[in-house]
Amino acid sequence: MNFKKILIAVDNSTCSEKAAKAGYEIAVKFDAEVALVNIIEPIPANVNPDLTLAPVFLETYDNSDENSHVLLKEMENKFSGGIKTTYLCVVDTAAHGIIQQSDEWGSDLIVIGTYGRTGLYHFLMGSVAEHVARKSACPVLIIPNKSDID
Repeated sequence: MNFKKILIAVDNSTCSEKAAKAGYEIAVKFDAEVALVNIIEPIPANVNPDLTLAPVFLETYDNSDENSHVLLKEMENKFSGGIKTTYLCVVDTAAHGIIQQSDEWGSDLIVIGTYGRTGLYHFLMGSVAEHVARKSACPVLIIPNKSDID
């Protein structure tokens, strides 16, 4: 396999830091470029009587978009080592957004962390990493939170 475009899904968690570190290490080995993707989960919008979005939603989105870019920059600064990095940020559900961004960017590999939740929470909520692995058109590397990638 020859990975030239590696998409790394990140959020504000330690497991996504481990995924970013692993993804950049793979990128070095394959001389690949990297895209960091952060998905902003949609917030149910309040609609005014005149059918416009309530300012609270728009302000929340603006803050989330700004926070997302700050997060992506922090991940790049911490792990990239100068590797060319593209930022992808979109409002969507996590799994669907990651898969869609991967398809649009043309990634050869997706690297994603997992919290490793089990039991009732996993049964009810499922796993974003598992969903991405099942639906992705390219290979998916899942980095468990308990991995020793420090």
